[in-house]
Order: sequence, then C-alpha cells, then structure tokens
Amino acid sequence: MHSIPYMQIRGGSSKGVYFRAEDLPTDAEERNQLLLDAVGRDARQIDGLGGANPLTSKVGIVSPSQRSDADVDYLFVQVVVGENRVDTTPNCGNILAGVGAFALESGMLAVQGETTTVRVHMLNSGNRCELTVQTPNGRVAYRGDARIDGVPGTAAPVICSYLDVAGSACGSLLPTGNVRDVIDGVAVTCIDNGMPVVVLRAADLGKTGYESCAELSADDVFRQRLEAIRLKVGPMMHLGDVSHKVVPKMSLIAPPQVGGHVCTRTFIPHNCHAAIGVLGAVSVATACILPGSVAEGLAVVPAGSTKAISVEHPSGEFSVELQLDAQGQVARVGLLRTARLLSRGELYV
Repeated sequence: MHSIPYMQIRGGSSKGVYFRAEDLPTDAEERNQLLLDAVGRDARQIDGLGGANPLTSKVGIVSPSQRSDADVDYLFVQVVVGENRVDTTPNCGNILAGVGAFALESGMLAVQGETTTVRVHMLNSGNRCELTVQTPNGRVAYRGDARIDGVPGTAAPVICSYLDVAGSACGSLLPTGNVRDVIDGVAVTCIDNGMPVVVLRAADLGKTGYESCAELSADDVFRQRLEAIRLKVGPMMHLGDVSHKVVPKMSLIAPPQVGGHVCTRTFIPHNCHAAIGVLGAVSVATACILPGSVAEGLAVVPAGSTKAISVEHPSGEFSVELQLDAQGQVARVGLLRTARLLSRGELYV
C-alpha cells in the first residue's frame, strides 16, 4: 500500500474526498482506478471512504490555476455507486462549495482578510465560479448562522457566484435548440445552465410530483419510462450515449407545496435524489423563467430583473438568485452554501 494526503469535506449537502492534483497520477485512467480504490468499488463501499450513496461518493481534485481569471482549477469526479466506474461529465456545485476551504487549508492559497474570494475554474465544463469564504483571524471559519436544507444545524456561509455557466456540458443553454420538445409523447425542456437537466411535468408521467423518493425509486415501470426518455434526449443534448453517464439529470416538476416557486423530484440518474443538486437547481430555476418551457403556467415566477427562485425538493428547499441582463438573459447566479472540514490525513490504497 501507499499513502496519499487527503481531506474529507462536507460541501453543501454532499460529502467528498478532496485531493491535490499533484498527489494523484497524471494518467486519467490510472487516476480513476485509484479513486475507485479510495472511495469504494462495490455498492456498500465497505473497502473505501464512500458512504454507499451518490451524495457521499464524490471526489474533488484541486490545483493552482494557470489562468489569469482563476486561482484554482477544480475537477469533480462522481464515483458511481456499485458500478465500479467514475463519471467526470458533470459539475458538482456542492463539492465546489468545499473547494475554497480545501485550497486555504492545504496552503494552496493565502487568506486575504475577514473574507477570502477564491476564483475557481471548473475543469469539467470550463466555467467559472467565485467563492466567498469566511476567514476571520486568518483562518477558515466553519461555525456560523447559515442554514441549508439537507444539512443539520448551522454553519458559516459560503457564497457561490457562478459566471458563464450556460451550456456547461452541452454547449448552449437550450442544447436541442428548442425551449420545449416532445419525447415519447411527453413534453420536456432540455436545459443546461450549469447542469444538463431534462425538466418534465410530473403529471405527464402519471405522478403528482409529491411522492417520496422511496416510492418513486421503487416504481420500476415508471423508472423504465423515464430512462427511455433520458436515453433519447442524450444525443439531442450533444451528450452522446448517456447509458453510462449520470447526466442528464431528470427532474419532475409540480406546483409548489410549501411556499416556494416550484416543487421537484430529481433522478441522478436512476434513483430519486433526497434533495436536488446545486447546479441542477440552477437549471430548473432557469427553466421556470423561460417563456414556453414546460414550467410555464406551473411554476410561480416572481417579478423583477433579479429573481429569487425557491426550488422545493424532498428534504426542503433550495434558493437560487438569478440576475438578468437588459435582454432578459441570466447574467449571474448567486447561491448560499456551507462547508465543513471533517478530516484530513493520509489515505491508504
């Protein structure tokens, strides 16, 4: 065996193992095999640090950036639970929320003052995000009053300001060229504003959109129908054959139930997510404000050029702030996340 320095950080409502790129193999396949050993290859992940759940089977790889508009480069790796493979297609906004803390705790970057802004270049998509981390007294602060659904208690806020995320994986905000398509008789909106998502009305698939995750995940006939749609839209969204990819995410929408603007049930890719991913929420929120999308007439859209969209999900809600330019296009996306360093040391593989 040999050891590799690591940190385990809760980023948003996910948990991941973070590495410096220099501590991992440069060959992508060799690196991926090492990460499978590190997180766990089987469904229980009994021989690794993963938690046998997609939300706890994630990896962040960070390195100093050579770009003038970024401080660090960040690669997200999803270990697909029980399938002995990884996927580097999507971004992950939750694991991104911990990148600033990792860069500062590892000495990769220096603290700037009471707060520190870390400019991140997301290698999965080529997009950028600015993270504002609380750093009073020259150290990363983890205690605070910020609360996010899916995470118990409160913590110091991490402000995530996403820049130029439209078309992150698909090349354009509406990769099919349409705001609405019909697949297998079901109207869908295929959108990529940070995460490729297929938005569908739950009622069009015979669901209320308020079912529990367990109920939806146990309905094999429904999931087969959902997967058939996903496989057909993959090439239409310029993602190719998606049978072995976690994107696009499939998000059922319904009218809000608890004071939000839209209710969601999201699949990543086959099981219902206990919450909703950060960038998945951004894409769904963006679909809500697009005239002609499947969300029109269903989502409640606030007025104004800055739209705070509350996306309801099975364990709470996720607030997304969309700032529109003079042409009505999304110019900036603001999100609140939190993060906490859980452990650091040497991982043996």
